[in-house]
Amino acid sequence: MNSVVICSEELCKEYRRNAVADEGLRHALARAMKAPFRRKKQEKFWALKDVAIEVREGEVLGLIGRNGAGKTTLLKILSRITQPTKGWAEIHGRVGSLLEVGTGFHPELTGRENTFLSGAILGMSKSEISRKFDEIVAFAELEKFIDTPVKHYSSGMYVRLAFAVAAHLEPEILLVDEVLAVGDIKFQKKCLGKMGDVARAGRTVVLVTHQMNQIRRLCHRTVWIDDGQIRQNGNTHEVVSAYESAMSRGEQGLSQQNRSDGTKARFVNWEIVDPSENAHTLTQLGPLTVSFTLDVVQPIKAGRHGIALYNTEQQLILASGPKPVEFEPDKYQLRHTFPMLALRPGSYNWLVTLYDDSDLVDSWNCIPDLVVATENYQPPYDDWAGVLNMPVILEVTKYEPENKLK
Repeated sequence: MNSVVICSEELCKEYRRNAVADEGLRHALARAMKAPFRRKKQEKFWALKDVAIEVREGEVLGLIGRNGAGKTTLLKILSRITQPTKGWAEIHGRVGSLLEVGTGFHPELTGRENTFLSGAILGMSKSEISRKFDEIVAFAELEKFIDTPVKHYSSGMYVRLAFAVAAHLEPEILLVDEVLAVGDIKFQKKCLGKMGDVARAGRTVVLVTHQMNQIRRLCHRTVWIDDGQIRQNGNTHEVVSAYESAMSRGEQGLSQQNRSDGTKARFVNWEIVDPSENAHTLTQLGPLTVSFTLDVVQPIKAGRHGIALYNTEQQLILASGPKPVEFEPDKYQLRHTFPMLALRPGSYNWLVTLYDDSDLVDSWNCIPDLVVATENYQPPYDDWAGVLNMPVILEVTKYEPENKLK
């Protein structure tokens, strides 16, 4: 088993809101003279609270969560940019950090000089950097500007060079924070391909991004950070789908729907009954049976039951409306069997309805969501990602016309 290269225990970081930073002695004295007894209220808050993680050598770990959840703070502590308030973190290996556009670059130095400076900080010799230099410049597409001071670079040029340096100078551990959101689509694809190469080379990567498709494509494991704490840690598809589900529903949970009481019937539960490994998570392609539990309290003579499945963008994926059924007061399981739900990994929502002739009896947006956590067979680029997710076998043979003379 690969050794642990990043480890933290009880990691906490406290900040103060409204803190006055580096205002200078003259301004501080002037403020004190004007209001000698007034103190500016400084509200304390915890950006991280008791965070414990382990990352093994060669693992690609994704960090997800809302803005302000604590993801960047965690990477800054691991990069030794900031110190924790409590707890500790250990990192074993040469670290390359790409936390903000141009982090570590000196604005007065040229792209060439910053490349050699970054390599030296990573502990590389001049000859090692020289061997990689042409490859870095070509990847960043900055041949014409490599001898220009980086203070004159656009944000896109900054990030192209910063990513190229961080990815090519072979740090043992690469910490990346949301940099792939900068730049054009062509360069983002290029970065994804390079990060895939870095991962396959056995180096450790910790990636923060709001692009869930990138997380699914690159990360072996994902940690969801919420309000400074780890909310979920595990299989990438399951964690990302749970996060997407929470975000799409606004986390209103069971109180999301105020369905009226006293109707003839009511849907009370749903679950996957075959395969039976997980009641609400689909982990494999193949036949699937989903059961919806219906509690009938009054007779229904001409019941019409329908189901629909939506993705997080409220795109209709499938719908079905079976023939009319008669229900007497009792509890029923309404089972739907599908030969396959070949959907790309993510979060989906069942909508189930029941009518008595033309009168609506009950309509339920099922809770919790259906989480699809099957193996991802999607193409490597987001603009080719479709709704369906299934393996495709390609066979290449030489063309032989049917009427070929023997």
